Amino acid sequence: MVDEGSDAESQARARALSSPLRLRVLRLCAFEARTNKELAELLDVNPGTMLHHVRTLVSTGFLAAEEERSGAQGAREIPYRATGLSWRTPIPGQSAVLIETFLEQIEGLAPTEIDTIWLGLKLNDEHMQEFGRRLGELAEEFKARPSDSDGKTYSFFAAVHPDRNPPRETPAG
Repeated sequence: MVDEGSDAESQARARALSSPLRLRVLRLCAFEARTNKELAELLDVNPGTMLHHVRTLVSTGFLAAEEERSGAQGAREIPYRATGLSWRTPIPGQSAVLIETFLEQIEGLAPTEIDTIWLGLKLNDEHMQEFGRRLGELAEEFKARPSDSDGKTYSFFAAVHPDRNPPRETPAG
């Protein structure tokens, strides 16, 4: 569990994670440090706008600056890497923000590039809690592993929700 710190700090972190663009920045910086310019180009955003988002993520502890380096024509560049703090930080309106971010992430991918699972379950409260706990444990286990040096980057998104399909009515008897 994340130490959420002061109420003002918690609110600032929550606001920082309420932006799909900032969540995408964190994904881009999860495995390699990237500069403001690189992030702006990758996400097709004005560098000034990106700088605002990067500064917000740095000030709330979600991004950390790495050692300054020289870029093209000797320009000073500061690469940033995600700290991992966002992994268990609550996000306001979490479902809507994560779904919007997910849809932005998969835009333009071929259907064959997305492996999806969608199933219906009928579980009592105890089994639903077990299902959620075990999914969380599996995600935590893989998150805790060191990155594979020869690996590719992947995103994982899961949503569990009440099924809005009405149950078949059974005759009274």
